[in-house]
Amino acid sequence: MSLAVVILAAGKGTRMKSALPKVLHEVAGKAMVQHVVDAAASLEVTNTVVVYGHGGDQVQQTVQGHNLQWAEQAEQLGTGHAVAQAMPLVSEDIVLVLYGDVPLIRPETLKEFVACVDDNTLALMTLTLDDPSGYGRIVRDGQNNVQRIVEQKDASDAELGIQEINTGILACTRSFLADCLPKLSSNNAQGEYYLTDVIAMAVQSGLNVETLQPGSAWEVDGVNDRVQLARLERIFQRAQAESLMRDGVTLRDPARLDIRGSVQIASDVIIDVNVILEGDVTIEEGVTIGPNCIIRDANIGAGTAIEANSLIDGAVVGDHCTVGPYARLRPGTELADKARIGNFVETKKSYVGEGSKVNHLTYIGDSQIGKGVNVGAGTITCNYDGVNKFQTVMKDGAFIGSNSSLVAPVTIGENATVGAGSTVTKDVDDNGLAVARGQQRNVANWKRPTKKS
Repeated sequence: MSLAVVILAAGKGTRMKSALPKVLHEVAGKAMVQHVVDAAASLEVTNTVVVYGHGGDQVQQTVQGHNLQWAEQAEQLGTGHAVAQAMPLVSEDIVLVLYGDVPLIRPETLKEFVACVDDNTLALMTLTLDDPSGYGRIVRDGQNNVQRIVEQKDASDAELGIQEINTGILACTRSFLADCLPKLSSNNAQGEYYLTDVIAMAVQSGLNVETLQPGSAWEVDGVNDRVQLARLERIFQRAQAESLMRDGVTLRDPARLDIRGSVQIASDVIIDVNVILEGDVTIEEGVTIGPNCIIRDANIGAGTAIEANSLIDGAVVGDHCTVGPYARLRPGTELADKARIGNFVETKKSYVGEGSKVNHLTYIGDSQIGKGVNVGAGTITCNYDGVNKFQTVMKDGAFIGSNSSLVAPVTIGENATVGAGSTVTKDVDDNGLAVARGQQRNVANWKRPTKKS
């Protein structure tokens, strides 16, 4: 049977105390509602409807997904009312209802949950808590069959003692939902149309109510304030870290790694403390990453060492390279195997050839560097004239002396040498020497200035 997902994301989130809609606050660098959209996309879903309200323009501009549709809930009159706004856009056989502020629901949990639904069965996700305060309770009969859900404000003393609570997540046939939503009443303590009331209607209609509990309680944790947001961030990060360690990655402190994207990490990688991985990151076997590094949208080759306090952004790093400490590789950087980028070196849109070294206090921009090149400390490629960018080429075996300025466009030939302190504005031939600096003059018996009294 075909499946539609309805994601409720209309709430303002007053307790967040923010101009940003609640569902756009981020967990692991991604909006909460985007987590939910992505989890739903793992199912064989043909239609996803996001119900928006507060900050609807921002929500629509931020959230990405295949076959997304949008339904406005202009007035927040309860969860039942919210789902009703989506129904005109739903024609699929089964409807799964999720929440934009419950970001950590796992795809495997949803797959098992949706599998429970058929023409005679409604699926309801529940959770058993030691302290169920604040949640709607699952009321069962003497045979343990679900009869209804009662919200806390409407519950009797006996019902308040029930520990099984409603998570809000349910799935059922579209035909049943379309039939019962118009029958919902707001005659309750909140004056709202509760989606939970459809459970009693299902029982009255003779449907089975199948319950499922998630593998981990945090999968159904919602966010109402920044304290809860921070708690889910740490839960998510811990789960990511544990998954990596089970796959053969060594983390010096699992609590001090943050993953904010999609990472692929091979075995025998060692990651020190306070490392942040963002975007699409691939790290091959045997890589070591020192403390306080940020790696964003990058590929790191096998056996490479990333030393402390380095930033790698939009770069491709080959096998057995050394980067850092305190290095910055900007977008468009590509390091061939065994290249070395040292401390306080910045590279941008440049290729550094196999075995080449750029070890100290250097800027390399818009450059093509061949094999076995040595770039001395303090070298600058002067690639920008204030309007246009130009390229610097250093061919195989070139040696650039310290404190040199290479004014692009310029080519340093194969096995050529640039003397320290030179400002090079013309091409240097293969095997040639370029010295471009003022002639030294020594003054004998020089008297230093003295301070005037």
